[in-house]
Amino acid sequence: MIKLFVGNLPYKATETDIEAFFAEAGVRVDSVNILRDRFSGEARGFGFVEINDDAVATQAAQTCNGRQLMGRALVVNEARPPERRERTGGGGGGAGGGGGRQRDFGGSKNRW
Repeated sequence: MIKLFVGNLPYKATETDIEAFFAEAGVRVDSVNILRDRFSGEARGFGFVEINDDAVATQAAQTCNGRQLMGRALVVNEARPPERRERTGGGGGGAGGGGGRQRDFGGSKNRW
């Protein structure tokens, strides 16, 4: 099974629209997944389709790349695995709120 990346999607496009787009090119897709914003649920402008037959998937990428859907030229190519990102704990470093300098609170020599 090959997963194809489909980019530059119209934000109003649905999974059914994507299936129909590929069907017009003579390709039957096994699954369609449009990525959506986690909070609003709105489409993010890209998604993935899966096709069981590797030769058909390769042909679909070549045939459908650059074709128009709802006035937008789609980008269709074989999906790459996501890049691994190292986790760096803490969120950007730096000193929490003090900025690293001493402050004078009214001349008192007592420190908390």
